[in-house]
Amino acid sequence: MLSLDAYDDFLKDVGRSGMFLIAGPCVVESEDLCQEIAERVQGLCKERNLPYIFKASYRKANRSSANSFMGIGDHEALAVLARIRERYRLPVLTDIHDAQEASMAANHVDVLQIPAFLARQTDLLEAAARTGRWVNIKKGQFMSASSMKFAAEKVARLGNPRIWLTERGTQFGYHDLIVDFRSILRMQNLGYPVVVDITHSLQQPNQESGVTAGTPEFIETIGKAAIACGAQGIFLETHPNPSLALSDGANMLPLPQLPRLLDRLLALDQTVRSFAREES
Repeated sequence: MLSLDAYDDFLKDVGRSGMFLIAGPCVVESEDLCQEIAERVQGLCKERNLPYIFKASYRKANRSSANSFMGIGDHEALAVLARIRERYRLPVLTDIHDAQEASMAANHVDVLQIPAFLARQTDLLEAAARTGRWVNIKKGQFMSASSMKFAAEKVARLGNPRIWLTERGTQFGYHDLIVDFRSILRMQNLGYPVVVDITHSLQQPNQESGVTAGTPEFIETIGKAAIACGAQGIFLETHPNPSLALSDGANMLPLPQLPRLLDRLLALDQTVRSFAREES
């Protein structure tokens, strides 16, 4: 049984010498699906010497419609994530939605993610901080990059410096998002590694149908722009067949397209870091 501090050194180092990847399905739909994605993405990352963190929400609390899929059950889904962690020797990330969930999820995963809509929730951030796990805070669509200082401080002031900040788009009108790439530098200036979520940034929320739409044809464009602007991490959701996904399929990357995307992002990352070394 892997101890829950087994990946601490690995997570401390991600982003220091090159891009790292957070990827997986939107939500735990089944153990078989999680295994398929974890095994495939891990293999691709090993071939490319790319640090990899598996992600999946154990429950989707924020849904457009009351009829949307929310999960297979909290304890069942967290057990799946723990088995993925053990079987594939991978650090695992999942979302939490209220303070009572923090300690429960922390017993199964390495990184607790704070959803964008909840990035100002003090009790949630403090509960995540107290677990001692890494905390990935997604920037609220309604928040400036600079104001993420206060979200991070809520975790850091409790003695937990294990913080990442994630850009995932800013609300623009009613049905679309736009990415302000200045946010990457502004959040890096707060002293934390910055991740860009290149699939949720392409959501088109609040559709009249009650189902979130998306523009996945721009995933590579957003990813390349993120790396060119200095992002250390890339977050994406992927599925063997997004049209069959039970959540957020409209903005997912089809799993067969991942190898080409990784090759292009890694080549760009090497170029960007080469320029940075020359300038220093």
